[in-house]
Amino acid sequence: MRNIDQHTITDAVLQSIAATPDARLRQVLASLVKHLHDFAREVALTEAEWQAGIDFLTATGQKCSDTRQEFILLSDTLGVSMLTIALNQARPAGAGATEATVFGPFHTADAPHVEQGADIARGAPGLPMFVHAVVRGPDGEPVADAEVDVWQADDDGLYDVQRPELGDARRARAVLHTDAQGAVRFRSVVPTAYPIPVDGPVGAMLRATGRHPWRPAHLHFMIRAAGYQPLTTHIFRDGDAYLDSDVVFGVRSSLVGDYVEHPPGTAPDGAIVDTAFFTLDQPFVLARAD
Repeated sequence: MRNIDQHTITDAVLQSIAATPDARLRQVLASLVKHLHDFAREVALTEAEWQAGIDFLTATGQKCSDTRQEFILLSDTLGVSMLTIALNQARPAGAGATEATVFGPFHTADAPHVEQGADIARGAPGLPMFVHAVVRGPDGEPVADAEVDVWQADDDGLYDVQRPELGDARRARAVLHTDAQGAVRFRSVVPTAYPIPVDGPVGAMLRATGRHPWRPAHLHFMIRAAGYQPLTTHIFRDGDAYLDSDVVFGVRSSLVGDYVEHPPGTAPDGAIVDTAFFTLDQPFVLARAD
């Protein structure tokens, strides 16, 4: 492999990985090399520009932590997250299984497990909201004992992991299990629109391209149940100003929920609420595992 030039280097690299034992890995790497080399040729990439790209990816990795995943944020804002979801989890809007959307960078594996009716907000700022969600299968059967992992930003547009003063405390997130009717009930706070973090490389990219950093208000749901495909999705708040310009391209019309406002009074759980409060009744339909 001597005297390689711009015309022969792609074939040389492809030959070097031709013996990769894993066929799928060989296919993905070969395609990546071909597209990456073609990209460099198409834009006549300079050495300085390639170094800037390496620096950008290095800074992206350095920004990651146990509570912040900058690479997921980068994938989301470039539309790659939604592209892979669309390729692998295509589900017709308005019929069949609930549509999936992006996972996001703020899920944690240590959300508290709570009982039905719990207040998962645990002091997070915002107007009270009472959620009743029902999980069913494709034939309308209730899915009992499904694990429902829910998380959200508070009224300030912040997740608990973005508040250093909380330490390891968790709020506005929880894991519940559906009852025999496939239902979960919990109290939280009304979600609001918020900007994604812009203090890292992804923020610099958005500023350089003239894009806003905003996401429409939503609740995250991740639902798992034996015999069904797992579902990761959001329920967006109708009327939000950013539904048609979500910075991570995650909005689907079928995922816009009806957040109903109520005057002060008796809440669905019987509590007396002295402020306005909201309710959300949301169905989910899981696809079968096969």
